[in-house]
Amino acid sequence: MSLEKRVLVLFAHPSLERSEVNHDLLNATRSVEGVTLIDLYAEYPSFRIDIDCEQQRLRDHDVVVFMFPLYWYSTPAILKEWQDLVLEYGFAYGHEGTELQGKWFLCAFTAGGRESAYREQGHNHYNIRELLRPLEQTATLCGMHYLPPFGLFGARSALEEGRVAAHVEGWRRLLGQLRTGELEPRRAREFEQLQHYLEQAEVTQ
Repeated sequence: MSLEKRVLVLFAHPSLERSEVNHDLLNATRSVEGVTLIDLYAEYPSFRIDIDCEQQRLRDHDVVVFMFPLYWYSTPAILKEWQDLVLEYGFAYGHEGTELQGKWFLCAFTAGGRESAYREQGHNHYNIRELLRPLEQTATLCGMHYLPPFGLFGARSALEEGRVAAHVEGWRRLLGQLRTGELEPRRAREFEQLQHYLEQAEVTQ
């Protein structure tokens, strides 16, 4: 029997009012029981992050998700500030920094460019796993299990192309599997992105 996991979603979008996709993703996140959603820009408008509070949130959850729009091949600024302050030596890493060991970590992102642009021969020259490698190494250093990212490419045109609803439903399904422990991490890590894992799971059911 799968053991239920507590999921923490740390959301960061500096201009949410300009997003056509993330409102629906946030609503979907809120709809999944057992998932804690923290809007970092709303919580810390002055960037004065409560380190003790954030570290306790990490202790209280089994799965940690960074949810963000891809800005200049990285996270929005507040997520970097959060990492710099919260993931302290002696807490997240180091000889006595074992608080995050064994937890799961993943990124849920939206990107304006098409997926074809994120290839060696594409406009951005690197795939998304390569661009997110600093976060993967952060998770590794902290003893966490890094899962492939879950992303929406071509986010600027996704609404008019009718791709948002399916992506949001996939996100809700993924959160449910993370929550119930149904997701198979070893199998999931074979895929470049988690939506490919979900698609394969549907085919084999």
